[in-house]
Amino acid sequence: MLDLPVTLLLLAALLGLCLGSFLNVVIVRLPVMLMRGWRAEAREALELPEEHQPPFNLATPRSLCPRCETPIAWHDNLPLLGWLKRRGRCAHCGTRISAQYPLVELAGGVLAVAVVALYGVGFQAGFVLAACLALLVMAVIDLRTQLLPDVLTLPLLWAGLLYQVLFQPLMLESAVIGAMAGYLALWSVYWLFRLITGKEGMGYGDFKLLAALGAWLGWQALPLLLILSAGVGALLGILIQLAVPRLRGAPMPFGPYLALAGWIALLGGDPLMGPYRAMVGL
Repeated sequence: MLDLPVTLLLLAALLGLCLGSFLNVVIVRLPVMLMRGWRAEAREALELPEEHQPPFNLATPRSLCPRCETPIAWHDNLPLLGWLKRRGRCAHCGTRISAQYPLVELAGGVLAVAVVALYGVGFQAGFVLAACLALLVMAVIDLRTQLLPDVLTLPLLWAGLLYQVLFQPLMLESAVIGAMAGYLALWSVYWLFRLITGKEGMGYGDFKLLAALGAWLGWQALPLLLILSAGVGALLGILIQLAVPRLRGAPMPFGPYLALAGWIALLGGDPLMGPYRAMVGL
């Protein structure tokens, strides 16, 4: 990283901030779009009249204050700077704006710099950055809604297989096995937990996310991913429930911990994966 031009890293950070700003739009609007689609399909199946609603997608309507619905000026939409300038409040009514927005933008900038530092500039870096940003979107959506949409997990899986074909063809067999084994591993845990307790311990989106990570990293990385995600998830889950008693017994999303494990494995590079492969004899 020290050998890279500072200008290149700054450009990567700026790109990541801008992409993070767009990711916030996806995080907030995609679950609403999906819910509208499911509702429309249900009404069609029940032969109910079609609901007429104003257009709502990633481009329409403009960004608005969630309370007073005043359009947000372009200069208040600048990544990170707009939120800091207004001290996290709406310029019109003073309503507090969630810290999610600058945090996601900042995470986008950090991920972009990390990818450029490890992979340089090129198509391979673009693939890895897209995967890291997709994990970011899924982690935050799962935190907000406990939903991991197929429209995100399945393209990530296929992109992982395409990545192997283009850049690591010798890893393709391992990636296909990783996708199958990743899904089967959490599917088995789900049904074992359900048979023992009668409850659902996780959602099908978690199976698909681990399958996608298996496609990107190969079956050899699955034990590491499970150890990292389960370990961090258990530790943070205990700390959160101790700090916030009302959350005790509440369901906790697993997707953010899988995403964190995926980032570590994708961006850990040889310092992490080399010793791990030596340890497991691969």
